[in-house]
Amino acid sequence: MKITDNLTNDISNAPDWFLKAINEIGIENTIEDNKGKISYSEWSAKSNTENLIIFIHGTGAHKKWWDPIAPSFTDFSNVIAIDLPGMGDSSFRQKYSIKDFGKCVIKIIEEQKNKRRISNVYIVGHSLGGQVAAYVASEKKDLITKLVMIDTFIRPPDYNPDEHQGGPLRKIKYYPDKNTILKRFRLMPSQECLNEWFLRYIAEYSVKDTEKGWRWKFDDNMFNSLERLFGYKFTFSCPALFIHGSDSLLMSGNILKNIKLMYSDIMEFKEVKGAAHHVPLDKPVEIIDIIKKELF
Repeated sequence: MKITDNLTNDISNAPDWFLKAINEIGIENTIEDNKGKISYSEWSAKSNTENLIIFIHGTGAHKKWWDPIAPSFTDFSNVIAIDLPGMGDSSFRQKYSIKDFGKCVIKIIEEQKNKRRISNVYIVGHSLGGQVAAYVASEKKDLITKLVMIDTFIRPPDYNPDEHQGGPLRKIKYYPDKNTILKRFRLMPSQECLNEWFLRYIAEYSVKDTEKGWRWKFDDNMFNSLERLFGYKFTFSCPALFIHGSDSLLMSGNILKNIKLMYSDIMEFKEVKGAAHHVPLDKPVEIIDIIKKELF
């Protein structure tokens, strides 16, 4: 990944569709709740529509991961990409939970429904974002029209959290300058991604300058304290699609088999060849096409 002080130059070899998309900048907005600020980007549809798509990122990521993808849907829908609490430009919290993340998404949807005439709400989540999306679709069945989960790890019924103690994904350190920290940018779980222009773009918006130096935007305390959905089974009733990478470590072994056993009666499955866990980064054009066909 090429890293200099000039993002534009670093991604100059990106395909035209990518460069065009990131120049269709979403409007930055925030909404407040009693626990802090929730940040999101908003792209208005090009014509009158009652559709709304919500894109939800994965662990440690942020709303800008969707910048190259979101504008492709404005012919059909209004589009939102959210920063989950403790990530991106949303506020840090004392406690984190997928249920609370879901409440934040629901609050934004309700705000959009008050602001626009919205009848159809489509929710798309990658990795952790898929769990949040499925939780919202399960808890608010009358609110969600269709659900798309992308390479989301869903724990089997006999999963014992005591046997899987986690820790910080990346313990926060401070770096003297922006280039130094950008050179430390890595995908988690670790994988190769050939689309280095995509990596360089999201890395740019993964850091912030503070009095102590440059640091990652996410709250590292979240990773070993996030309250997950242990013992919870999704019960969404809307049409649903599970997209997974053919080379994803998170779908290895019996994981994908177990997910299919649990949810094949209410969800369809589609494999993306040549993609690892970070399917939207590995195969962005394919993801756009799959989601369009599923939703519209």
